Amino acid sequence: MKLIVGLGNPGKEYSNTRHNVGFNFLDFYLKEKNYDVSWEKKFDGLIFQTTICGEKVFFVKPQTFMNLSGECVSKIMNYYHIDVEDLLVISDDMDLNVGNFKLKPYGSCGGHNGLRNIEDMIHTSNYKRLKIGISKNKSINSVDFVLGAFSREDKKILDDLFSHLVMVLDDYFKLSFSDLMCQYNKKNK
Repeated sequence: MKLIVGLGNPGKEYSNTRHNVGFNFLDFYLKEKNYDVSWEKKFDGLIFQTTICGEKVFFVKPQTFMNLSGECVSKIMNYYHIDVEDLLVISDDMDLNVGNFKLKPYGSCGGHNGLRNIEDMIHTSNYKRLKIGISKNKSINSVDFVLGAFSREDKKILDDLFSHLVMVLDDYFKLSFSDLMCQYNKKNK
């Protein structure tokens, strides 16, 4: 059983913000794979369940707002007895440029409040991550920056990246995580 969590904030006003790349990539992936998605409201999140490579997979978009994402994640993990080994969290990362991504097997939250709350709620930082670059702008407050929209140029770069990340997520279900990192991690542009 796998749990794939895309992070973001609920509500139309946040739908195209930098902080919502986790939500946006899940939507992109499920559409590309032609799933007939029907999100179920449960455990403070939106959940879509399917089977991939013979294994049950839950795709989740927490609806608790970013800073409380762990509440939803821990409820689902506890209810379905999902091991932390089977958790993949997809989030934005200001330390990566737009168009870049990084797979990590564990690590600190790096100042990301959604990841911090997940770590607090599941009592470990040893979970897998797919970090999607949103760049950073030191002249803009971090909160304002992550809640801002992508430029048209960055949105195009992100769409191209999402197409590539579909293959990454497909292979996540087939490869060991170390093999996945070896195959796909690259240097920042």
